[in-house]
Amino acid sequence: MSTNEGNQTIAQVICNSQRKIMREHEDALLFGLGVNDPKRVFGTTQNLVEEFGISRVFETPTAENSSLGIAVGLAISGHKPIVVHQRLDFFLLAMDQLVNAAAKWRYMFGDQYNTAMIIRLIVGRGWGQGPTHSQNLHAWFAHVPNLRVFFPTFAQDFEMIFDNAFKQNYPVVIFEDRWIHQNAVSSGTSRNAIEFGAARIARYGIDLTLITFGFNTLLGIKVADFFLEYGVKIEIIDLVSIKPVDRKLINSSIRKTKRVVIVDSGFEIASVANYISDFVNRDLFGELRSPIRCISAEDFPEPTSHGVISEVKVDAKKIAMIVSDCIKFTSKIDFSELSTDFADVPDQFFKGPF
Repeated sequence: MSTNEGNQTIAQVICNSQRKIMREHEDALLFGLGVNDPKRVFGTTQNLVEEFGISRVFETPTAENSSLGIAVGLAISGHKPIVVHQRLDFFLLAMDQLVNAAAKWRYMFGDQYNTAMIIRLIVGRGWGQGPTHSQNLHAWFAHVPNLRVFFPTFAQDFEMIFDNAFKQNYPVVIFEDRWIHQNAVSSGTSRNAIEFGAARIARYGIDLTLITFGFNTLLGIKVADFFLEYGVKIEIIDLVSIKPVDRKLINSSIRKTKRVVIVDSGFEIASVANYISDFVNRDLFGELRSPIRCISAEDFPEPTSHGVISEVKVDAKKIAMIVSDCIKFTSKIDFSELSTDFADVPDQFFKGPF
């Protein structure tokens, strides 16, 4: 039975996907800072230590590089490590082990060693997270050969990634936007299964292709619903996979709509959005009816101030205004209902401290 059946949250789906791996593989281990604390990493490791014991589900010291080095050693010894980091920002201390060991070991030793592992990295948003707790640096990881990088939005895609991660001979990095953890799995998106590394069409349309991922996909759906009232049908591609990028599906959609807006939660320079824009421009330049538009984070650290944060975050209103300009929409529209206050969390359930 699929773990996304019933009235579950994304956090519960992630937890159950890990439970499935632990049950199927006695050599699977799950560890990281906070996996056994009272909140269990936003509920994503709930009851796992109770079922599998402290020898398989355990806390680690605040020593990120060492933790990932241990995961590399476990992987090449035949184990299946799942490493959890409550913040992407904390994981930056482990980049040496990721880039120079985990990603390269198989290549350097002629495929003699398996470095398959799952690395979960949680991205913070809003609520005064500030410059060092809210960065979206997925493009860094996509730049490294031999990594598989995902930024899913919907329950079925989390399941697909966990189900297939240890079938790869590479590290799999999963970015999780913490704002989606408490979302119900019934998201209104297409529930058709996709392959490992493929993108998902979250909404079908004919007038413009909107490409995005993570929480921004939910903003895109909000924008699509808004424009549908005016007869504009926006097609939304949820990337799911940051590396590899589903170039075939992207080009197929844009050939149909002739217009594209790319929304990337990372910074613009050397971004995933720029990479997509480059190949779309080379593959489809003569078929486009308007210039490619990219929406990215502002090129400075995220402020902590409640009064400033909403001005620098991409929200549904900003996306809608760019879409309107791209399709040359002539009707006067009030986009104010699409504004989002990014200083607060979207679900009252969440109380902190992170």
